[in-house]
Amino acid sequence: MSTTPSVRPLTTRDADALIDAARRAADDLGVRGSVTVLDAGGHLLGFRRDDTAVLISGETSTRKAYTALQLDAPTADLVDAVRPDGLFHTLPTALDRPLLFIAGGVPLHRDGRLIGAIGVGGGAPEQDDRIARTAIEAAGLN
Repeated sequence: MSTTPSVRPLTTRDADALIDAARRAADDLGVRGSVTVLDAGGHLLGFRRDDTAVLISGETSTRKAYTALQLDAPTADLVDAVRPDGLFHTLPTALDRPLLFIAGGVPLHRDGRLIGAIGVGGGAPEQDDRIARTAIEAAGLN
C-alpha cells in the first residue's frame, strides 16, 4: 500500500497573514478594497473589506479567488482566454458559477499542490493583482 505525502492545508492563520499582507500592500498603493481567501474546497477562510471600499469589491474579490481556484491559474493570465476568439470564450456564461476573469485572483500552492486562492477587488485590475501577489510573497506561500 502506497501513501501519498500529505500537504498541510491552508489554515485560518495563513488566511490572516494573507489578509494582513494584502492590507499593507493596498495601503502602499492607496487602494481601498476587499480581500477574500478560500481553501482548496472553495470555502471561505478569510475576508476583509475596508470601510471606505466600494461595496462591489467584496463580490469581485470573492469571484476572482473562486475563478483562480477553479482553474488553478491567476485571473490575470485568463483575461485573453474569454475574449471572443479565446479558448474559454463561452465559459463565463456556460456555467452557473461566480467566475470573474479580471486580474486580482491568484491560486495558492504548497509543495506543488493547490491549497486555496486569494482574490483582491477594489483597485484597478493591475493593482489588485499586484496586491494579491505581494500578499502571497509576504505570507511565504507559493
